[in-house]
Amino acid sequence: WGYWNELLQGVHLTKAALPALKESHGGVVTVSSTLGIKAVGDATAYCAAKFGVVGFTRALAAELAGQVNVTLLIPGGMRTKFFDERDEQYKPGPDAILNDPANVAAAIMFALAQPAGSAVRELIVAAETETSYP
Repeated sequence: WGYWNELLQGVHLTKAALPALKESHGGVVTVSSTLGIKAVGDATAYCAAKFGVVGFTRALAAELAGQVNVTLLIPGGMRTKFFDERDEQYKPGPDAILNDPANVAAAIMFALAQPAGSAVRELIVAAETETSYP
């Protein structure tokens, strides 16, 4: 259920920030996962929550078009501590090529740096050999 709580927290945070974002014509970047567009059977809760982020972001972009830029970021597997507490069967192998989180951060900055009148709606950032995309 933790994944659902994260989704709801993001929705509430976005709602709270909307007045300031509208006033400044700011931007929102949500973060889903490649498993938000491709389901796997043994990660049902995770996939469902990440699919929720995709739907929320696409609807938010439609609702706020012309007022707030909204970007959906879909990262693939990254070199983080995400996998540390997982069962061995879910951990990437020692030869897995995972994305550097700095690349994802750079993509977020790119999306937020677009000039007025231009928006990056969706962005997929993954290692070239990402196995969960497409």
